[in-house]
Amino acid sequence: MDLGLTDRTYLLTGATRGLGFATARELVADGANVVLTGRTEEAATEAAASLGERALGVAADNADPDAPARLVAAARERFGRLDGVLVSVGGPPPGTTADTTDAQWQTAFETVFLGAVRLARTVAAELGEGGVIGFVLSSSVHEPIAGLTISNGLRPGLAGFAKSLADELGPRGIRVVGVLPGRIATDRMAQIDAASGDPEGSRTRNCAAIPLRRYGDPAEFGRTAAFLLSPAASYVTGVMVPVNGGARRGF
Repeated sequence: MDLGLTDRTYLLTGATRGLGFATARELVADGANVVLTGRTEEAATEAAASLGERALGVAADNADPDAPARLVAAARERFGRLDGVLVSVGGPPPGTTADTTDAQWQTAFETVFLGAVRLARTVAAELGEGGVIGFVLSSSVHEPIAGLTISNGLRPGLAGFAKSLADELGPRGIRVVGVLPGRIATDRMAQIDAASGDPEGSRTRNCAAIPLRRYGDPAEFGRTAAFLLSPAASYVTGVMVPVNGGARRGF
């Protein structure tokens, strides 16, 4: 199946590792160009170099108000076009309501929520018909995850924003989608399991609750996200797509 990705250009934030990098790798493998961001120039450059000449690494902080315009300019300067974005940020620190501080909430709001909104708004102004804006969210969009109070508070709000944006941009032929990873074997998931105090036990219990009886591989997420960003998914918009091994059946 030809996804129609050849020579298209996508911006992916927080993509030096994990789910963002897995998506960048799949996009490049299918002929797309990617601009990926990381917290440091070294990390971004190293990740891009591993993907070859179709990748450009740029250091950027999602909380920086100047980052969106700078990233759009970098994509246009290097590849001459911009066809979409996948907005992904590192998860907020684990914690319960009682042990999370105002400062942690404020920092997470700036990076996870406002940074994503700002980037989507900037990219939307640059895209033409056939463009796409994707958000990497979480299963917490539908139901809370124990010990991730900040994420539980912010991710559903971003999902609501994405659906509103889909309605607003649809008449211009621009799609907006969310991708909801379940338990994917990333460093972030290892952190969450470790926070339980019994990493192996946590993973065993979690796998038992997943119909496929395992954590997902980042490449499985990457292939799904690449499809949703591609022209092959041209009639998919305004939806939250779970990649969770069947852990949640409702929508």
